[in-house]
Amino acid sequence: MECPLTNYPFTRRDFLSTALKVGTAAFTTGLLPKQNIKAQGRYNVLFIIVDDLRPLLGCYGYPEIHTPNIDRLAQRGTVFNRAYCQTPLCHPSRTSVLTGLRPETTEVFSNAANFREKLPDVVTLPQYFKAAGYHTQSIGKIEHNALARDDAYSWSVPSWVPPWLPWVPFDPVYSPSWQSFDVDDNDLPDGRIAEQAVGVLAELQHTQFFLAVGFEKPHLPFYAPRKYYELYAQEDFILPTTSTLPTDAPSVANNRLDGLREYQDIPDDGPISEAKASELVLGYAASISYMDAQVGRVLQQLDALRLSENTVIVFVGDHGFHLGEHGTWRKNTLFEVALRSPLIISVPGQQPNRADALTELVDIYPTLCDVCQLPIPSGLEGSSFMPVVRQPTLPWKTAAFSQLRRGGIRGRSIRTEQYRYTEWGNKGRRGIELYDYGADLNETVNIAELPENVELAAQLSERLHVGWQGALPDSQLQTLIPQMLPWDINNDGVVNIQDLVLVSNNFGAVSPRHPKADVNGDGRVNILDLIRVAAHLGKPNG
Repeated sequence: MECPLTNYPFTRRDFLSTALKVGTAAFTTGLLPKQNIKAQGRYNVLFIIVDDLRPLLGCYGYPEIHTPNIDRLAQRGTVFNRAYCQTPLCHPSRTSVLTGLRPETTEVFSNAANFREKLPDVVTLPQYFKAAGYHTQSIGKIEHNALARDDAYSWSVPSWVPPWLPWVPFDPVYSPSWQSFDVDDNDLPDGRIAEQAVGVLAELQHTQFFLAVGFEKPHLPFYAPRKYYELYAQEDFILPTTSTLPTDAPSVANNRLDGLREYQDIPDDGPISEAKASELVLGYAASISYMDAQVGRVLQQLDALRLSENTVIVFVGDHGFHLGEHGTWRKNTLFEVALRSPLIISVPGQQPNRADALTELVDIYPTLCDVCQLPIPSGLEGSSFMPVVRQPTLPWKTAAFSQLRRGGIRGRSIRTEQYRYTEWGNKGRRGIELYDYGADLNETVNIAELPENVELAAQLSERLHVGWQGALPDSQLQTLIPQMLPWDINNDGVVNIQDLVLVSNNFGAVSPRHPKADVNGDGRVNILDLIRVAAHLGKPNG
C-alpha cells in the first residue's frame, strides 16, 4: 500500500493528515494495543547498521574473510549485490536511510550537520514506526553520534551507547591505526553493544518492536581482540593493483587520504608503504570478524527467543570503504568501492536469494513500511524493493545516485547497469568522469573526454540532472504518473535525447513553443515533464 507521492518531504503534519485519510488509529501512538498489531500480522524489525563496511564478506564472494554469522543471515535472506549509498560519509548516509530523503533535500553533507535544522518536522523511519504503535529503541551508533545527535523524536526510550573504556585510546592523534588487544569481546565497545542488544531483546520479546543496533567496527582505528587478528596472516591479502587515481581523472576525485594521516603510525605525507597497507587490510578484516561475532550474538538471541519467526532483519553498511584502491583510504569519494554497500534483508517465510538489481539505501525506509504493512508515506525519495525480494530478476531501477561535497565543490554521480558518470562542480566544470564496467571493472581509465564517448557522456549527464525520479522502475513510475501520455515529443517513433532537449528548451513556459513539451498537461513545462520523458528513453512511443 502506498500513499500518493508528493513533491515535498514527509513531515509530521503530513503524517497526521495521512493517518486521518486511511481512517485508522494505528498511526497514533498508544491508541492501538500492541497485541492487536501482532494479530494483524505485522513484523518486528531488527535493523543492524555497520560503520564503514564494504561488501568484504564471505557471502559477497570473499570466503577468506571469516564472517560465519552474517553468512548465515544471507542464507535466509535476500542479498543485494548492487546497493549504493547516497553519500559516502557516515552521518549524511545514515540521514538518508533514516529520513528516506536524499542529501539535496536534507542538506546534510557533513558529520556536523543536523537534518532537523533544515527539516524540523520530518518523520524518521523509527519515528513512523513508533507512531504506528511500535516500541522503538536504538543501541550503539545509529546516527553519527548517539550521545550528541540521536533524534529524541525517533525513539521510545533514550538511545544507548557504550561507556567510554579507559584502555581504548580515544584521541587518534595519540593512537595507532590498528591494534589487537588481549581482552574479551565485551571489553571493547561492539561487545558491549551486542550484550545490551541481547538484554533488550529479552525485555521486548512480548512487545511489538523496532530495534536498531549500530556496530562501530570496522571503522578506524582497527581495534579488535587478538583472537580475531589471529584468524589472518598478512600474506592472506593481495593489495589493490589500482594504487593511483584513474588515468585522466580530475584531481578533485582524490580524497587525499581523508583522515587516515591523523593516526600516529601513518606518515604525514607521501604514499602508504606496502607493509603498512598490509597491516591496515589485516586490521580491517580482523575488525569485520569481531563485528560479525557480535552480530551472531544478537541473531542467536533472536532465534533463542523464537522471535525470528516474526521479525524482519535488515543488515546494512552505511557506505563503502577504500583499502588503497586508487591510492585512497577510507571513504568520501565517488568511486564504486566507496559507494557500494552490503545490504541483506531477511523476511519470515521468504525464500533466500540474491538480487543484482540496482538499489539504494534510501529505499530501506519505504521497504520496511511495505513489508510491515504500513502505508508508505508520501514524499519519500526511495522505492520499496520488496518486489525484488519476491522476484529477484524483476526489472528494476535503471540507475542509482550518489553525491558529496568536498570543500565548496559538489560531486554528483550516477551508476547505471554498465557505467558510472560523475560531475564535479556546476555542470562538471571542475571535471567529469566516465567508467565502463563492462571493459574496466576497476575504474583504471576515465573515458569521459574520448571523442567516441561524447554522446554517451551527454546522455548520462542528462540522466544525472533529471535525477532519481527518471530512473524509477516501471511499476513505481505508474504510481508517480497516473495517466500515461505520449512521450515522443518530436514524433520520430522513439523516445530519445532529442525529446528531452525539446522539453528542456521550453522550461517555465505557460504557452510552450512546442505544445507537446507539456507532457503531463498541467499548463506549464517543468521538471516533471522532463522526468516523464527521461523515464521512457529508448522505448517506442505510447
